[in-house]
Parts: sequence; C-alpha cells; structure tokens
Amino acid sequence: MEEVCLNSEPVFDEGDDCRFEGDCNGMEHDETGERHSKKEPLPPTVGLEFNSFDEAYYFYNIYAKEQGFGIRVSNSWFRSKRKERYRAKLSCSNAGFKKKSEANNPRPETRTGCPAMIVIRLVDSKRWRIVEVELQHNHPVSPQLKRFYKSHKKMILAARKAQPLPEPDTEVHTIKLYRTSVTNMVSNGHSNVDEGEGLNCVDHSKHLELKEGDAHAVYNYFCRMKLMNPNFFYLMDLDNDGHLKNVFWADARSRAAFGYFCDVVAIDTTCLANKYEIPLISFVGVNHHGQSVLLGCGFLGHESTESYVWIFRAWLKCMQGHFPQVIITDWCKALQSAVSEVFPKTHHCYCLWYIMQRIPERLGGLRGYEAIKKQLNKAVYNSLKIAEFENSWVIMIRQHGLGNNKWLRTLYEERQRWVPVYLKDIFFAGMIPIQENESLTAFFDGYVHKHTSFKEFVDRYELALHRKYLKEAVAELESRNSSLELKTRCNFELQLSKLYTKGIFKRFQSEVEGMYFCFNTRQVNVNGPIVTYLVKERVEIEGSEKEVRHFEVLYETSQADIRCICSLFNYKGYLCRHALNVLNYNGVEEIPSRYILPRWSREFKCRCLLDQSSREIELCNPIYWYNNLYRGAIAVVEAGAQFPDHYKIALQELEELLNRLNLVDNDLV
Repeated sequence: MEEVCLNSEPVFDEGDDCRFEGDCNGMEHDETGERHSKKEPLPPTVGLEFNSFDEAYYFYNIYAKEQGFGIRVSNSWFRSKRKERYRAKLSCSNAGFKKKSEANNPRPETRTGCPAMIVIRLVDSKRWRIVEVELQHNHPVSPQLKRFYKSHKKMILAARKAQPLPEPDTEVHTIKLYRTSVTNMVSNGHSNVDEGEGLNCVDHSKHLELKEGDAHAVYNYFCRMKLMNPNFFYLMDLDNDGHLKNVFWADARSRAAFGYFCDVVAIDTTCLANKYEIPLISFVGVNHHGQSVLLGCGFLGHESTESYVWIFRAWLKCMQGHFPQVIITDWCKALQSAVSEVFPKTHHCYCLWYIMQRIPERLGGLRGYEAIKKQLNKAVYNSLKIAEFENSWVIMIRQHGLGNNKWLRTLYEERQRWVPVYLKDIFFAGMIPIQENESLTAFFDGYVHKHTSFKEFVDRYELALHRKYLKEAVAELESRNSSLELKTRCNFELQLSKLYTKGIFKRFQSEVEGMYFCFNTRQVNVNGPIVTYLVKERVEIEGSEKEVRHFEVLYETSQADIRCICSLFNYKGYLCRHALNVLNYNGVEEIPSRYILPRWSREFKCRCLLDQSSREIELCNPIYWYNNLYRGAIAVVEAGAQFPDHYKIALQELEELLNRLNLVDNDLV
C-alpha cells in the first residue's frame, strides 16, 4: 500500500510518497532506460513541492520531453553570504533571445522569446515549491519531433548510470510526480497495461472508478487548497501498481471544528449504501447551535474492512490522534471491524434511523407487514426498560412466526448497539433519533445525487460548505444579538435563555412547554436521600389519539441530582419535561449547574479557546500552534463581525499585529 500526503507531519510509518497523475496510465521504459507514459502527464501545478532542486528540475524535464520541448535554467537567485540558491526559473529552451554576435557569419536566431516556464522557490530551507507556472508556448511543440534537446540528453546519461533516486521523506509536503503513476480508470474499469508484461491481474473493484477528468479535478482542488491553507490535509492510498484506492481530506475549518466538537462523531456512508457514483464517506459532528459540522471527507474504493481501517487511520492522524468518545455508523460488519480496530476505546453505536429505514425493504413482503412494523416501532421507541423491550420483541416474533428471519435475528443480537433503551448511559449530543417522528439529513443532502461525478462534487463541496458556514454565522449573530422570546413564566426557561444558543434554547423550550402536559406528579418510593417520583404525561400516538405514559424520576435531595427514565439528558444534552416537573415540585427555581452543559453555551468557543491556551503549549509541534491560533483567529473574526465598534477594534489590533510580525497587508482599510 502506498500513500501520498501533503501535510506538515508524517502520516504513517509504512509506505512511500508517489505521484498522483490525472490522466496517466502505466509507465514504461524505452531502450535508453528512459521513462515515458502512454498518455500526457499532468502539467506542473502551483503548490507542488520537491525534496531538492534537482528533483524539481527532473520533474519539469520529463514533462518537457513528453510535450516536445527542452528546458534550461534561465535565472537563479542566490543568498549573497552563503551562495545558496533559493529561487530559480526553469524556462523553455526557446525562451529569450541570443545576444547579437559581431562575428562575420553569426548563427541564425533560433529562440522565439517563449514565455513557457516554472518558477520554484526554496521554502523552510529544505523544500522546493512551484510558485509560478506558464504552460503556453509561442512556437509549435510536439512529442513526435525526433529532436534531442540538451536537457533530454542529460536524462539519458543519468539513466545509463542507473543512479537511484533519493528516498522520499514522508514528513514534507511533497508529491513525487515521476516515481510511479496513478491509473485514471475510465468507466469500464480497465487500464492500459499489456497482458504479456507478466503483471498480476488488477482487481478494479477495489479502486476508485474515475472517469476522464475526475482525477485531475480532485488533484487540482487539493493543490489549490494546500497552497491557500497550509493546514489543509489530504492523503491518497495507492496500491503497488499506482492505482488510486482511497482518498481522505479535511480543511482547516474541519480540523478546528474537531477541537471544539470532538465528543460525538457520525460517519455518514449514505452514498456507499445507496450505490452513488461517488463513494463518499463523511465525518460529521454537531456544533453548539445543534447544526451538523463537517470533520473530514473521503472517497472509498471498496467497502471492505481494510479500506475503512485506512480512512479511519487517516482521519485519526489528521486530528492528531484524538479519539472521539462516541462514533455512530450504519450497521455494517466491515465498519464494525474497522471501528473496533482503530477506535478500541470509543463507544460504537449503530444509527437507529438507518436501521428503521430498511424495514420496508427487509420486511415489506411479509404477511401482516403493517402489524409487524407497528409492533417493532413500539418496542424500539416506547420501551423505557430493557425488560419491556425484550418482552415486546418476543411477542412480535411469536405472533408473526419470525423466528427464522435472519435479518431480525441479527438485529436482536446487536441490540445493545442501536436500541435506545440500551444506550441510556452514553452522551449523544442529539445525534441519534429517539422518537419515531425524528429523522436525519445527510450533510451533503441536496448537493449530491446518485449520478454526481467526482468532478461535479468538487464544485458542489465548496458550495455546500460555504452555505453551512454562512448558516452557522447567522445562528451566531442571532444568538448573541437578539433577545429570545419566552413562551412561559417558568424560571427554567428564563434561566437558559441567557446562556444557550438560540437553536438549542428552542429545543429546550419545547420541554418547558411540555411540562404542562405532565400531571399527577407523586412520590412512589423513598430510599434515604433518594426519592422516586412517578410523572404522568399525556402524549399523542396516532393523529389526535392520545395515551397516558408513566415516567419514573429519581431525585437525590442533598445534591439535587436528578435522572429520568427517559434519559433525554444523555440523548440530547438538556433536561426533559419530567425532570423539570420534579424540580418544580420540590421548589427548585433554577436548574443545577451540572445540567447546564457549556457545550450549548453562546460563549462555548471562547471558553474552549481559553482552556486550550491555559494548557502547556507543545513547543515542538507546529500543527498545535496552527490549530490553537486558528481557533483564536476565528473567534476574533466572529466577534468583530457583529458590531461596527467591534469591527474597528478587531481591525486596529489586527493591523498592529501584522506590523509586529512584518506582515503588512495593504488591502486592510
């Protein structure tokens, strides 16, 4: 397995840097030992980096030979004291013009002043980066021309000496475009490899099925993002023949968001389950407004444990090895095996909504389907105790003769991972549905359909993220600048209206209003300081039909600890109407602080930033510096964009900071 990484830290110990090439098939060797490809190689791109000047020259020289022109070093810049080259311009051999000769028979002018070139610059004193590219020539070029240029002759001599290329360093931002190739597979899944070459047959079912232009579009997007933002992370998984198997990436916002909202992560494999053209996998969290936030993305070439393990490890490395507390996935054996291998200490749960959505497909053909569905929903959603669920399940199986149904039998064996009654002690931050009328929406819903191509997705991906960030910014402004409407005279509602974001407060507000549907609250048991209450609630079941349900609430009087059997606090992160009723019954006027989660606070990001800053700084970890500074910068931007006076203060301080760092920005007004 080979990996391609453009990041500021090593990704895996094994593997090797190798090239990712958009429209390139297998490489061959000609009689001189020189490499060439059957398709035009990927052109130079701004942002590509190399371990040395020679490697950059070699890459451009190979590209030039394939196109049919020679190259030369037209300009070099050196540091005067050390005579160290730090910048160079590699140009087409037809660049510029020769000096006029005073000889009697001067040679005719052969140069055309061709503008084609690349400019490379030394960065961090060890890597060479392409910073400027011009691909257009002002003269004909063709690989069919049998002319040998001086730069190409150097390649032949070097090949005959058979000097090995230097070993790549996985710690640097580099892609070796000349080391090996990635086959850009077309829709029929075949690559251009001769059968007589003695190579093993390639299993294309385990590779990404890229159409023409797809690989180029994805690769160009990665290069552009990496150049714009050094904290952009991406990784490519290649097999030994250079075929692209899996891809993972996460932008700076996703990496910063994980620093805030790393407790619960859902892994969305909707596109894989529904056989979309793009095998998209998304890592999704929930922010302090209750909105979905993207924590990383990937393309999976094959739904296997091996592929899932690779992409989970890539994501974990991207997030600096920080494990989430809870991971929610679809019900899948390959996913289960991969999660247990990569996240052994994380609670792994199956998404209830995905499972319930499969009921029509799995059970729709059975006699008495409607009755089965009704009983199954009741057992899953209405059971408050494990014994209730077990009893309801057994009755359903016996009544409908479903003992031999393999799907239901397997579901029952895995019940502790998906049935809510078994998950009451796990905090989910509202990321799993616990009521029949709740549903889930995929992060890219409305932006991706079954036939969206890789090329289309790159554009829609940016649009989706832009709209999501805009939605979050609006929620931030509304939470800070507008007073929240109160619907009751309950002091609990007033208390949290001053603390929570608008989105979360609205959800809590529905619980306060729900207190008025609860009645006949009474003590049923006393065990020292622990009192058990029974709260009745009148709930709607179908249409206008209602029924009365009973909820047990434990209340510890000395510490004001409270827990309801419905366990809404763990599922959603705020107290339920039944617990609020008991607090009110006992004359408690304010919700105890332990039940007011900072996670839902308007000031959560600022508090989190202060907590991070108070810890010991990792002096040798630039990624830590970047993430910490990025979170702080985002907080300043969000606060500065709220009021004119805040904007002026932020801008003034920013200008001063830029001056102190010698980074004066003339565009700041």
